[in-house]
Amino acid sequence: MSDTLTLDCQHVWHPFTQAQTAPEPIPVKSAKGIRLYTEDGREFLDMISSWWVNIHGHAHPTIAAAIAHQAQTLEQVIFAGFTHQPAAQLAHELVQRLPTGLTRVFFSDNGSTAVEVALKMAVQYWSNQGDTQRTRFLAFEGGYHGDTVGAMSAGKGSGFFDTYGSMLFEVGLLPFPATWDGDSDVAAKEQAALARLDEYLADHGDTIAALIMEPLVQGSAGMRMCRPEFLQALAAKLRSAGILLIFDEVMTGFGRTGALFASLKAQVTPDIICLSKGLTAGFLPMSVTVATEAVYSAFLGETFDRSLVHGHSFTANPLGCAAALASLQVFADEQTLQKLPQIEAWHCQGLAQLAGYPQAQHFRVMGSIAAFDVVAEDAGYTSAVGAQLKAFFHERGLLLRPLGNVLYLLPPYCVTEAELAHAYQVIGEALQAI
Repeated sequence: MSDTLTLDCQHVWHPFTQAQTAPEPIPVKSAKGIRLYTEDGREFLDMISSWWVNIHGHAHPTIAAAIAHQAQTLEQVIFAGFTHQPAAQLAHELVQRLPTGLTRVFFSDNGSTAVEVALKMAVQYWSNQGDTQRTRFLAFEGGYHGDTVGAMSAGKGSGFFDTYGSMLFEVGLLPFPATWDGDSDVAAKEQAALARLDEYLADHGDTIAALIMEPLVQGSAGMRMCRPEFLQALAAKLRSAGILLIFDEVMTGFGRTGALFASLKAQVTPDIICLSKGLTAGFLPMSVTVATEAVYSAFLGETFDRSLVHGHSFTANPLGCAAALASLQVFADEQTLQKLPQIEAWHCQGLAQLAGYPQAQHFRVMGSIAAFDVVAEDAGYTSAVGAQLKAFFHERGLLLRPLGNVLYLLPPYCVTEAELAHAYQVIGEALQAI
């Protein structure tokens, strides 16, 4: 056992891991592009962007250089009462790229916190206007929004948080009209979801602060996808009812759906949007919650109690801002958005090769995301087939981490056709083996 593994086994508590039954973690020494290099000389193709964050690949020189330069200039400063050029410039650059109307950027440190901030914004937006009864939230079954208490409450329909039920506040859940290639029932599912929304609005409409959802793709639920038309109909009903719409684009942001943001692809502008993961291209933890001017204006006044009382020590950390600005520059320099249709086409080719396997069903693709369900009696996040598949892929140098019986690929944008074709070849071998 290496020194790293020895120390890890003695002291480290890993996320989303049952330490008693899980195999030993794999010590990674370095990474470049789509490749991870381990201490024992192995090589892995990172087909999930290391938990969906490394959008341009590992150790991109432009971003690394920007962080190094910023570290020699200003590494950190309190952001209450102070500001700095990287934060102000990043806020400006994001607003230029987001749907028109999202103008006010609040910095925090991770996706869960970005969601917490959005939920607090929504409640206080109404409270500051004297409407203190609007404290209820709507969300979707299967939605996952993070692991802090508010985010868990909004994501209770994911099934991950039953242990913490006593800590969570009430959230109304709507059915999510998940669809896939060739789904003939999608229109009926969408109508059922909208009808349930109508019922909830009739019963509780004057107490709802906001609806929160992952637009177009529910990530942790198994890359479940819906149509832009559904989001448009949903947003119209919420606007008519005067209810805020929050988009959790922590996973879908920065190109994953084929557009820079899923909200742009769906042609829907939310009142509040949450961004993280790809924001700094995987280099540093950072998130933002961006609101409309109308939401921001509700917090202005002569007294402190009208302000948004939230923050943390590293709010708008200059190093994170520098990484995010460099990532946006990479999008321009490498014409990243123009690559996404090609990656989507490669996914379609790969999935077509798997269509003959009876174990694979419900193929779906959007932008750089591809997924399908593996038939299993114990379908769900804890399905035994997930662990079997992960071990199979690790033995063959692929970092793929199935969501239970859902197998998905979400590679960095620097992936090549040959690398993606190899991944699909190994997936075919896995389906044969099981």
